[in-house]
Amino acid sequence: MTYRRFSSALWHLLPAAAVILALPACTTVGPDYRGPPIAAPVAMERGHFLREPARAQEGAPVAEWWVSLADPVLTQLVQRGLEGSPNLAMARAKITQARAGLSANRTAVLPTLRSSASAPYANLPADIIDTNPGTDRIDFQRYSQGFDASWEIDLFGGTKRKVEAASALAEAAEAELGDAQVSLSAEIVRLYCLYRAQQALLKLQHEQAAIDGQLIQFAQMRYDQGSGPRQPAEQARLQAARTSGDVAATQAQIVLLADQLAMLTGQEPGTLDAVLASTGEVPLPPAAIALGDPAMMLRQRPDIRGAERALAAANADIGAAMAEQFPKVSFFGLLGLGGTTPADLLAPTDIIGLALPRISWSVFEGGRSEARITASEAAYTEQVAAYRSVVLGALADAEGALTRFGTARTKLGAADQAETSADTIVALQRMRADGGRLSEESVLVARREAIQFASASVQARAEVTIEFAAVHKALGLGWTVETGE
Repeated sequence: MTYRRFSSALWHLLPAAAVILALPACTTVGPDYRGPPIAAPVAMERGHFLREPARAQEGAPVAEWWVSLADPVLTQLVQRGLEGSPNLAMARAKITQARAGLSANRTAVLPTLRSSASAPYANLPADIIDTNPGTDRIDFQRYSQGFDASWEIDLFGGTKRKVEAASALAEAAEAELGDAQVSLSAEIVRLYCLYRAQQALLKLQHEQAAIDGQLIQFAQMRYDQGSGPRQPAEQARLQAARTSGDVAATQAQIVLLADQLAMLTGQEPGTLDAVLASTGEVPLPPAAIALGDPAMMLRQRPDIRGAERALAAANADIGAAMAEQFPKVSFFGLLGLGGTTPADLLAPTDIIGLALPRISWSVFEGGRSEARITASEAAYTEQVAAYRSVVLGALADAEGALTRFGTARTKLGAADQAETSADTIVALQRMRADGGRLSEESVLVARREAIQFASASVQARAEVTIEFAAVHKALGLGWTVETGE
């Protein structure tokens, strides 16, 4: 085909192409997404949490809530975890996969262009072509180069809906990362508080072991002098053995907690031993904390955001399924140069061209299209229920965490008061002993009882901060949206 003939053929195809493009282009079938349903209208209207503490601050809560604990070591550990946790690395990889799927769907609306070049050679029997009588074989050589293009027009928005679904799923993957960040920061704080509590308990247990040794000496001395029975000495030894077992268990727990913290921060066991070796107190939360309101929580919790994005993807899938019922219009084009010699590859008079519009329509599928639509609509209904379940669960988490936090604070107040009273008793006993009105053994017994109250206070202190972390986990704090393509 010459260049002139090819141009003429293209002009003849233009009216047909215009007719095709005049079809209802830019029509997008299926329901447009209108947002999630209101799953908790009462809480939204109330505007506050039912169990929020009396000293709650006004305003939005702080995202990096662990900084308010004013513990530099803890802040460093949380930061290490957010940067190096293997769990977060897996979540980031899922985001990359989802974004790649989105890019692939976006390019589906663009034409595809391919280039090719060939130089086939054939030695054929003469009777196949029936030329040059008397010749047994014929050599056939052909040179060609060119481009071919294909393009499917998204007349009814099927590809657009697929892009919408892929975009929503990519954002859902981002929310999964956020959910992992929220859980990780709260878990690091929990383990750190347990670690510091075990350190404090170990110190008290060592003091208790020393007292046990002194009490054994007093009881044994009375028995040896004949002024007392043997039973008190054996009871003192029994208590000393129990204390020794507690010391061993606490030491093991400290090692295990340090290794768990190392794992959460993406490090090998033992890596944090030097960092955590210095003894520190269990950090306490500020007296007043900002909580926001239920509406704010519903916006910032990543699991709710993920459920909402899954709902949006399910809505888009309905449109994609509906678009399969309609005709598909595509174009195929070929443009190239060729001939029997390499010089023909540069000759514009030897141009080869082909333009082919195509319409395909599955007129009969035995109900498969309707079944796909029904399935996608059912999947959307399922996601609506899942979204509502996540929202209600989030509200229950928040109210439960606030209840436990308030209870933990009350218990800490009682434990501190009991510890103070026990210390006062020890001080009074010491004054009486110094005045010669009480034995030194009685002071040791009083101090031993005071250690029990001090241990309870340490545990109550850790419980308060752990529940403080649980509150912020329930509020969905501690995550950031990581941008990127």
